[in-house]
Amino acid sequence: MKTSLITIGESIHASIPKTGKEMKQLVELGPEAYSAASEPLDYIKGLIESQAADGADYIAVNLDAFGEDDPQVTVDIMVEYVRMIHKWSNGVPICIDSSNDDVLRAGLKEWYNTEKEVKQPLINSVKTYTMEAMLPLKKDFDYAFIGLLVSEDKATGPGGSHSVDELYGLAKQIFEKAVGENGFKPGDIFFDSTVFPLAIDMPMEPGVPGYTYRAFETIKKITNDAMMEGVHCTLGVSNCVRDLPGRKIGVCRAYVAKAMEYGLDTAIVNVAHHYGQVDPDPELLKLVDAYAKMDGSPERMNEAMTLMGTFCRESRKPS
Repeated sequence: MKTSLITIGESIHASIPKTGKEMKQLVELGPEAYSAASEPLDYIKGLIESQAADGADYIAVNLDAFGEDDPQVTVDIMVEYVRMIHKWSNGVPICIDSSNDDVLRAGLKEWYNTEKEVKQPLINSVKTYTMEAMLPLKKDFDYAFIGLLVSEDKATGPGGSHSVDELYGLAKQIFEKAVGENGFKPGDIFFDSTVFPLAIDMPMEPGVPGYTYRAFETIKKITNDAMMEGVHCTLGVSNCVRDLPGRKIGVCRAYVAKAMEYGLDTAIVNVAHHYGQVDPDPELLKLVDAYAKMDGSPERMNEAMTLMGTFCRESRKPS
């Protein structure tokens, strides 16, 4: 299995325990933290260099865990991480990842604060309720963005969640604003229909489709829309294996392979595992397929639950 998958390296994220610890230690070194040699700085340098060597198309940086008490701290630190990506990524562009628009702006501005020629960065994310503020930045900075398909409006789909049509509608709103009014090309847009952990993807009401079903069917609907031809679809794949007892890399590999059948062409992943280049285990592919088809019918739900039960029994390590 050798397929073209755009990869966004996920490893520089302050919520990852080991990485977050090193990042915190780096901050505590004070004003010289990002210029003077230290073990934490070497650790971050290693993450940047290894992801570039493993073929990442973008290297994501998320520092939101630092901004819980003072958001400005996250803004200031992002500037330093942008400089480190410039220095050690061997030309691989950054994915500036934050729920804080001020962090996205600061990172974007710093990315272009250089006389060197740099590749177009990616920002994660723009939503329908932030697009009025974020998309006009295109006139000053050339960037691509992840359009996160979430809404502040109350969901009206089955079970109180957004339906495929609602998610698709959010994508159309972002697309029309980006391409129609702000000068983006379709290829500058990466839609994220969000990943839900397979372990808890169990609708509590009859007739309600699963989250995986909705995520994958939304990708299919977007990529089959001729008006949005050229856009990308991405997912934060590692979220799918939260709370599973084992074989997490294998399940992620199967998840990527199945999602690509629906039109996925980009993924936020641990790039060291080279997703999209190795055939998934057929049994794990069958497991993910069952969730992808969980349309709300009792038969589909029973099949997925049976396969998950078998998987958990066989994967659980003996005590």
